[in-house]
Amino acid sequence: MVFGYLGAVVGAGFVSGQEVIQFFVINGKQGWWGTLLAAMLFIILAAVLLRTVHRHKVSNYQGLLTLLFAGRPAAVLDLLLAGFLFLGISIMLSASGAIFLEHFSWPRSAGIILTYLTVLLTLLSGKQGLVASYNYLVPIKIILLLAVNLYLALGITNEEMGYYLTVLQKPGNYYWAIAAVLYVAYNFTLAMVVLVEYQAITTKRQGVGGAVLGGALLGGLLILNFWALANNIPQVFAYEIPMLFTAGRISLEIKYCYLLILWLGILTTAIANTYGFTQRLSKYWGTNFKTTLFLALSLALPLSWQSFSDLVGWLYPVFGIMGTIIIGALIYRYGKDIAM
Repeated sequence: MVFGYLGAVVGAGFVSGQEVIQFFVINGKQGWWGTLLAAMLFIILAAVLLRTVHRHKVSNYQGLLTLLFAGRPAAVLDLLLAGFLFLGISIMLSASGAIFLEHFSWPRSAGIILTYLTVLLTLLSGKQGLVASYNYLVPIKIILLLAVNLYLALGITNEEMGYYLTVLQKPGNYYWAIAAVLYVAYNFTLAMVVLVEYQAITTKRQGVGGAVLGGALLGGLLILNFWALANNIPQVFAYEIPMLFTAGRISLEIKYCYLLILWLGILTTAIANTYGFTQRLSKYWGTNFKTTLFLALSLALPLSWQSFSDLVGWLYPVFGIMGTIIIGALIYRYGKDIAM
């Protein structure tokens, strides 16, 4: 449960440092308050979600959308979410190819095919594969990520950090709060696809407790990542993958270790996207999960040869807006349940 939450959110965007730069560090000292707000939202929303799905016995995201939205809106959002999950598979395959090409000077196809085969083999057993992969892969990723961020946040001194954080803040501007909400909306929408699956394999107490603990760990990691990046201002603003630059300041070996962390982030996100899309498509087509899994991954391959940055640039903002709508409906549903 805890690893499922962490694995769904701590993906390639988080591990690269680019998400934290764009949503938090860019706002200076106000960005620090933004990380605290995001941390609280991750905890609260996870508890609300697990209480709601246990109360209504919902164990997949289609059922959740039907619960939150009556009739046609649910069908439209289901279709949009399925589309975004499919595009997310292509984006993660593309990101893997970019890492192999840019940092190892290996063919882009090698990274794409390796991730394709790993996701395929992992999910052949369906939900069991999803849960097992998160239980094994996520702890490795989180431990390595935590170690590197701890050193960068506490082991390096940047005397100019306070000055830059003050200059970057915008007094009287509440964009830092809006940015925090949008960040959570995008990331939590993907996490919901995974978290709702735990309703069938946990009790209400286990589910809510795991969600709260996962949200707390996620919030703590976000705060730590903020300080790790802030401690390397202004150089981090010049890099596509700022955390690789900061890891390289420790040693070349640590930089390559961080490349492994980044690939694990890509892999766990690809697994979550592929499982959510395959589950939806197999139900719609009436085909078995394994056949649909192979087709879903194969259909995502052509788009994965497109530019990683181009794919991300237009998909993420739209997904964030849709996430805000779904989260708003979740909170409304939870309020109605309490009032009953």
